[in-house]
Amino acid sequence: MIRTSFDVVVAGGGIVGAACAAACARAGMRVALVEREMIGGGATAAGMGHIVVMDDSEAQFALTRCSQLLWAQLARELPANAEYETTGTLWVAADGEEMAEAERKLAFYRERDVPGQLLSGSELAEAEPNLRAGLAGALLVPEDAVVYPPTVALHLARDAETHGASIVVGRQVTRMAEGVVRLDDGQQLSAMRLVDATGAWTELHPKVPVRKRKGHLVITNRYPGFVRHQLVELGYLKSAHSIGVDSVAFNVQPRRTGQMLIGSSRQYGNEDTAVNQLMLTAMLQRATAYMPGIASLQAIRTWTGFRAATPDKLPLIGPSTEDDSVWLATGHEGLGITTSLGTAALLAAAFTGRIPPIAAEPYLPSRFAHSTADNKTLKEPLCNGQA
Repeated sequence: MIRTSFDVVVAGGGIVGAACAAACARAGMRVALVEREMIGGGATAAGMGHIVVMDDSEAQFALTRCSQLLWAQLARELPANAEYETTGTLWVAADGEEMAEAERKLAFYRERDVPGQLLSGSELAEAEPNLRAGLAGALLVPEDAVVYPPTVALHLARDAETHGASIVVGRQVTRMAEGVVRLDDGQQLSAMRLVDATGAWTELHPKVPVRKRKGHLVITNRYPGFVRHQLVELGYLKSAHSIGVDSVAFNVQPRRTGQMLIGSSRQYGNEDTAVNQLMLTAMLQRATAYMPGIASLQAIRTWTGFRAATPDKLPLIGPSTEDDSVWLATGHEGLGITTSLGTAALLAAAFTGRIPPIAAEPYLPSRFAHSTADNKTLKEPLCNGQA
């Protein structure tokens, strides 16, 4: 590298870091993106590519919906091997109680202009004939999509490079503070703003309230048409909300190749990268309870990854409370793929002084440095679609 002085240096070449680098470079800033291994590796390569609107809180909804709209724009320029498809999500209800939750979600979405449709049990069986008989129904959210995240991360990094960014691969960031990023080869990069987008690997800032949450995934051989939508059980919301208990839930994603990704599991306090056979068995048993035919399919690979989780299930997007040169873009848990573009839009707006697409306050790291009275999620305007 010739230049060592930048406007922004981003540590972490996953999809969040690559999106931040691209947004800042497109805004005219001098950017460096540093990745210790390969662009689009880590959690980006390990996770599902589900682009989904969520409604746990107004803040979560605002960021996921904003990001989904930005994804729809980005899709026009993505290469074919990004495998972006608007499959829609079917939130599957096993019983009347879960069907009532589907109705609540639909009312929430419709109030905020997100299309949705309730399916009866018979309509669900027609939409997804390989689901077990007797399910109560489902909520279809048709604008949700799936994508192959590593390819998108690489596309975003190349887009940043096209707009003048420097990409540094194979170098570890050993220190990030006071406007300087130090690499493991001794090189130093200076910038007014340093972005930590290292996800669950936040050793650079150990006081950041992010914990690793381990997950397992299985990919099958090619079975075109076996699954048509992203399928998620409504009971998934209960397992996703659990902070300290290991859990599994039915979550299956169709891929353009005809393969399927099968999830999901959540574990705290387990940083071993090895597949946990008990957890894997429980996850697959849950999947076959909803889709019995999965038991006869061939799995070709199983792996694990680590989500970056925060105590309130919202990401950290904004300046560090310890060093005003350091900005955080981490803690997205299982929504990093979805919210990568919204995160990048928020940071780029903050760096350029533009009006952000949504209010930034709910995601600021400072919420963990003050009283709980400051940690409220407010109803925010929808994203205006400006990256």
